[in-house]
Amino acid sequence: MLKASDASFRKAKSMEKGKTFGLDNSLPTLPMKTIFAMTFGCIGVNMAFTLQGSQMSRITQTIGVNPNNLGWFFLLPPLLGMFVQPLLGKYSDSTWTKWGRRIPYLLVGAPITVVVMVLLPFTGSFGFGYGSMTALIYAAIAIALMDLFSNVCLAPYKMLAGDMVNEDQKNIAWSWQQIFSYAGGILAALLPFILTKLGMQNTAPKGQVPSTVIWAYLIGAAMLLITSLITIFNVKEYDPDTYAKYHKLDAKKQKVTPSLWKLIKKAPRSFWELSVVQLFSWIGIMYTWTYATGAMANNIWHTTNPASAGFQAAGNWYGVMTAFYSVAALLWGLFYSKTKATKRKFWYSFGLFADAISIIIVSLTGNQWIALFAFALYGIGNFTINTLPFAMLTTSLDGQSNGSYLGLFNIAVCLPQIIGSLASFIIFPMVGNSQSMMMIIGFVAMVIGGFSVAIVHEGK
Repeated sequence: MLKASDASFRKAKSMEKGKTFGLDNSLPTLPMKTIFAMTFGCIGVNMAFTLQGSQMSRITQTIGVNPNNLGWFFLLPPLLGMFVQPLLGKYSDSTWTKWGRRIPYLLVGAPITVVVMVLLPFTGSFGFGYGSMTALIYAAIAIALMDLFSNVCLAPYKMLAGDMVNEDQKNIAWSWQQIFSYAGGILAALLPFILTKLGMQNTAPKGQVPSTVIWAYLIGAAMLLITSLITIFNVKEYDPDTYAKYHKLDAKKQKVTPSLWKLIKKAPRSFWELSVVQLFSWIGIMYTWTYATGAMANNIWHTTNPASAGFQAAGNWYGVMTAFYSVAALLWGLFYSKTKATKRKFWYSFGLFADAISIIIVSLTGNQWIALFAFALYGIGNFTINTLPFAMLTTSLDGQSNGSYLGLFNIAVCLPQIIGSLASFIIFPMVGNSQSMMMIIGFVAMVIGGFSVAIVHEGK
């Protein structure tokens, strides 16, 4: 049995070690049920993101989008996110209500995301016409809104972790957040494949999205609403005085948030260093989202026709691969939650290099099973990219403007996607309209990102 004096000694040693590395343990230790409640809703949120990542390229090409124009559909979401996330962070920092200051945004964002998720897959069913400008505009707006409000749903979870979780529990909280995310991702990615096996039609008339994809979105929308409500009704945020006490802040000053421009000028060093890593790693991710289905359809099923059974089979298989990498990421998250806080840079680089290896294999292989197993490495990388930068950044913040900085840091997620989308209009024709070559470019970007982790300085 551990004596109280021994426990106190170990806690003191842990705090002393934390201070050595510039880490802060002043926040209280939370019950596991609280961490569970503040991360559980990520199941539904990531179902939305996974459906977008695994099915967007398939949907847009099915309704008549030329592969050379896919970049436009991946441009609007991050462009909106660049403006909305910082504003959401800034205003939620000072939104002190009886429901909390982060939860109200989830309460608004979840229902809107559900509505958009219901409408998006029916793009080809409204009679706009195959490849018509009306259909393309409708799809672009729906995709942008889905990404925008999915981020509105996700942001509170990241901000809650920064607000309420101490340094000793940070690896656990961020890992659980990703574990639940990948649990939702597994279900979302497998839905079209499972529904096909159950007898639902996986093909449709030219220009229409198959029923398997439509029902996957409808199920995802229901799960988003249910899991978000569970978090909303089971998480109680700190009141202003308690928050100020735990973060050692002036309770009066924390109610007035500086302008985003002032915050940018005072941003910690790690904010900019992590942004460099994000630039390259997110270009690698985006080119995988955009071109993996088309690359596999060509290399494995030997077709480039979006209306063909082979192309739709590639779309289903990419969904299976997404589920597979989600399983790998979930298991990796269980491992990572037990690692030391002082080893984050090592695991950050490791994850990015694993991601790079998976991208190059999928871009070149002519075997669907090799592509599947390669995505286990992609899962490690995806977990890393969605966890480590935020854990490292919040370690460098003082609690005064956590939401604002996390919102501003979202620019480091959005801007690479914008750069990558715009660059694709030039690069894609240069590489002979080869979707495999676009993935290879993503591989190079990811490798550069892995080496860039060396410049990051963590802590206050």
